[in-house]
Amino acid sequence: MANIVYIATSLDGYIADKNGNLDWLHSIPNPEGNDFGFHDFMNRVDALVMGRNTFETVCAFDCEWPYSKPVFVISNSLKTIPEGYQDKAFLVSGELNNILADLNAKGFNELYIDGGITIQNFLAQDLIDEMIITTFPIVLGGGSSLFGDLPSPLAFELKSSETLLNAMVKSHYLRQR
Repeated sequence: MANIVYIATSLDGYIADKNGNLDWLHSIPNPEGNDFGFHDFMNRVDALVMGRNTFETVCAFDCEWPYSKPVFVISNSLKTIPEGYQDKAFLVSGELNNILADLNAKGFNELYIDGGITIQNFLAQDLIDEMIITTFPIVLGGGSSLFGDLPSPLAFELKSSETLLNAMVKSHYLRQR
């Protein structure tokens, strides 16, 4: 079982700019449309766990629903999944350990954890096993930070690192326990 973060950040550690925009993710030309291993990663996971804000951001994208796996949306304020997404996303709430135990009992063992606040909450409870972070060569100067305050440091080991398009660095870290 693994809870895995797969995300992009700016050099200064932001996952969205000051206005919540993600336009900077398209700042590096990618003429061949390389997915940089995301398809293989998605084949590895059983489901996604994301926060309400990330879910609403994905719903607002001008494209078809991007996930073929079930998406579990953590929210204490959202009461229903919007029309058109009921067969794709499912609401969960409560303590993270209980949510994970329930999902694991249902056979969802390899989980893609997404969304800034959700990732921060998982890290604060030491529930992240791996992080795959692609760093873009841009300084946003503010926005939504990937990392927040932690009760104590968490040590990770670098499993691999690769340069993408001669511009970005994708690093894969494993939690040392």
